[in-house]
Amino acid sequence: MVIQFIRKRLSSFRIIIFGFMGVILLGALLLMLPISVKDGHGATFENALFTSTSAVCVTGLVVKDTASYWSGFGQVVILLLIQIGGLGVITVAAFIAMISGRKISLLQRSMLQDSISANQIGGLVKMTRFIFKVALITEAIGALLMMPTFCSKYGLSGIWDAVFHSISAFCNAGFDIMGERTGHFSSLTSFASNPGIVIPICLMIITGGIGFLTWEDIAVNKFYFRRYRMQSKVVLVMTGVLIIVPTLLLFVYEYTGNSLTDRFLLSLFQAVTPRTAGFNTASLSSISGASTMLMIALMLIGGSPGSTAGGMKTTTLAVLAANAFSVFRRKKSVQLFGRRVDDSMVRHAATLFVMYLTLPAICAAVISIVEKIPVGTCLFETASAIGTVGLSKGITPDLGLLSHSILIVLMFFGRVGGLTLIYAAVNVNSSEVSHRPVEKINVG
Repeated sequence: MVIQFIRKRLSSFRIIIFGFMGVILLGALLLMLPISVKDGHGATFENALFTSTSAVCVTGLVVKDTASYWSGFGQVVILLLIQIGGLGVITVAAFIAMISGRKISLLQRSMLQDSISANQIGGLVKMTRFIFKVALITEAIGALLMMPTFCSKYGLSGIWDAVFHSISAFCNAGFDIMGERTGHFSSLTSFASNPGIVIPICLMIITGGIGFLTWEDIAVNKFYFRRYRMQSKVVLVMTGVLIIVPTLLLFVYEYTGNSLTDRFLLSLFQAVTPRTAGFNTASLSSISGASTMLMIALMLIGGSPGSTAGGMKTTTLAVLAANAFSVFRRKKSVQLFGRRVDDSMVRHAATLFVMYLTLPAICAAVISIVEKIPVGTCLFETASAIGTVGLSKGITPDLGLLSHSILIVLMFFGRVGGLTLIYAAVNVNSSEVSHRPVEKINVG
């Protein structure tokens, strides 16, 4: 009866949303336990819900310093929530079903397709195995690369530090456990000039943010770039551009008082981390207004489809840029790498762009009015939330209940996806048997 009700009443988009909600609520309840907090009294529901949402939505915004407030058990819960949220609730559920010997139903395959943004329903079981294989191997390599630095500085506890930050970086979460050692909410600022931490963290963020569909393409076609799918080509090119250009801009205009090596490491890290990761190795309060706007733009763009990252995605930006280019050249269709982009994808990209611009702005204005904080500072927080980034100007812990609730909604929106929420909320018959009369309207 329950399965029949699900098939009749709940679309795959709604099941994805309820799945994320269920994991967030379970995580909040676990974090409210006395064993989860170092003082033994348990967290309030507001703090637990905010932290659980931030972890499952792989954001990194926190109201309590992770290292000093949460106990070892609480940190393990947070890390598990990050792993589930990064790989996707539906993907994790499907993998558990697979290893337990159960067959994946057509409904589950449909949910998987929507969850990982796959183009077809075939091969999803193989793809799920590939996702977990890539995740576990990459996270293990990242932990091993950082372990010598952490262990030399903190002893055996450095093993846990390496594992925690490796998973957090690969899942683009931005949670850190450095607070007790380097100051509350300090993130990785004490390792700003340490390539043994900066480089592995950057590589983990990029690896998780590229997307599993692209990694599958790379695994199959190796270095034969011409054989890649159009989406993989777009993802790789856009990822490269969005790393190199911001790095150069930050290198020229920021951190001028540091040595060339430190300046490069700082610029590279601050160019990579806004793409939904949330770590920082430099104080964000000291950066210029132009660099702040650059970081907001990077936060809103985010990672790539089918990845652990959030944001409106690199492919969305590429489609919009290609659409503008086609208008300038008076072409009838949008083209990328010798292929035509379907008109529906252009409409989707435009819709996402409008949503990711308007929602953070509106929410920033509301928080500014309620909290009496400059709207620019609030915009940084709301962009960080909807982009599932986690970078902060330091105001999140001091915000009130209404502002925290707004950030929770934005984090959920950014991780699940705006179109997923719309498709889940509105039942629309996609087939149009008639068309309205056409009338021109002047724009621009």
